[in-house]
Amino acid sequence: MNGFYLNALGMICALGNTLDDIRQRLLKQPQSGVCPTRLYGGKEALSLGVVNDLPDLPISDVRFDSRNNKMALGALAQIRDEVDAAIKYYGADRVGVIIGTSTSGIAESEKAIAYQLQHGDFPPAFHYAQQELGSPATLLAQILEVDGPVYVHSSACASGAKALASAARLIQMGICDAVIAGGVDTLSAFVVSGFASLESVSVARTNPLSINRNGINIGEGAALFLMSRESAPVALRGWGETSDGYHVSAPDPEGKGAKKALEIALSHAGIECKELDYINLHGTGTVQNDAMESRVVHDLCGDKTWVSSTKPMTGHTLGAAGAIEAGLCWLTMQDNNVDGLLPPHLWDSLPDPTLPQLRVVREGDCIGRPLRWCLSNSFAFGGANAALVLGRTQ
Repeated sequence: MNGFYLNALGMICALGNTLDDIRQRLLKQPQSGVCPTRLYGGKEALSLGVVNDLPDLPISDVRFDSRNNKMALGALAQIRDEVDAAIKYYGADRVGVIIGTSTSGIAESEKAIAYQLQHGDFPPAFHYAQQELGSPATLLAQILEVDGPVYVHSSACASGAKALASAARLIQMGICDAVIAGGVDTLSAFVVSGFASLESVSVARTNPLSINRNGINIGEGAALFLMSRESAPVALRGWGETSDGYHVSAPDPEGKGAKKALEIALSHAGIECKELDYINLHGTGTVQNDAMESRVVHDLCGDKTWVSSTKPMTGHTLGAAGAIEAGLCWLTMQDNNVDGLLPPHLWDSLPDPTLPQLRVVREGDCIGRPLRWCLSNSFAFGGANAALVLGRTQ
């Protein structure tokens, strides 16, 4: 089989801290986890996807003490038994950890700098290593005591998807037998203010594909998969990555790199676009991204394939988005979704008439059988594009 099995998933996002809660709010009783808050500054409340109740750090090393790492540990805890069994079976040197992130411990540095400005020195609980991008992967590897490859992808919103692709390549090349792979990102004033300065943040809930869309909602979360050659109902069957470098923050309006990433992923999986049951759009709710993505998807798949953006439910979780949205596809493809319920597209149902019309999922829409193929898109700053194809294997 041309695929890499996704044996277990641990996930935390604004929809919930367990898979059961997330599944309920994604499919059975769809709702948004995005809420107005003033937690991260600004003159007015912003709609953000906030996560609560994170675990404590199990070690005393201040270098790893960050909210981002606690988020990663919360996801790991959900699959710890499966991960420990894989390490015992394959050996610590045959298990890797590949994570995508873009924020790491920025929030801890924010607090430390504010303290330093007031007191003239940094607080004793601060260490500059808290904000190092490699921190979450290093911490997970240390806690799990694994000796395989350990590294982080930081390519903005494509980071989590690229981590999954890298994990598959490590198994494909025979370097690893199993990999803990995914993404984690957390909110901070730096991140929220940065996107606000780009005039790309929506005060209200984001509204992808609508004529009234006006920006994103930032969110946070983590999704970690255990990937191996051991059989499971869902596998990563294909991936495509391109880098068009069109602009530091804006997508190429023609979407050439994005389209190529989708084509590579579908070719790798050995399927045509018409075989897809569902596409999880990058769907940020910004004017330029939605215009580009709708044209690319329509060019490849027409208007027959079901599509939705789940960002109105979770917020845009930045470096974790590709992994979280692959996780939402994974949940949708499990055996317990016998009717093939699809993640709905939460919006005002007022399509932009200047864009190609897609088959947007409404609440309660289903395909009448378990899903066989899903595509998840991730398009990042700097023209980093990634697409993942998940397929059922049973």
